[in-house]
Amino acid sequence: MCANHKKQPDSRNWQGKWRRTPGRLLGTAFIRLYQLTLSGFIGNTCRHMPTCSEYGYEAIARHGLFRGGWLTFKRVIRCGPGGTSGIDNVPIK
Repeated sequence: MCANHKKQPDSRNWQGKWRRTPGRLLGTAFIRLYQLTLSGFIGNTCRHMPTCSEYGYEAIARHGLFRGGWLTFKRVIRCGPGGTSGIDNVPIK
């Protein structure tokens, strides 16, 4: 392997460090459950990058259950008909 080649992440979800509080664990577990079950039936309909579930996972991991959940809710609303598309990363602060 050459020095400039980076290894692919083991997961499609955010791999950064985050505090594992009960709320964050509950929120990220709920999103992961959705990814493993319902996501395959709904299909790949997200118009943003990262997908809405990946965004939600990272938002809750970074900002906690309530603020991250609110950011995720706003993102899902933007993803609907007439909404935005493109790259939409989770705000750092």
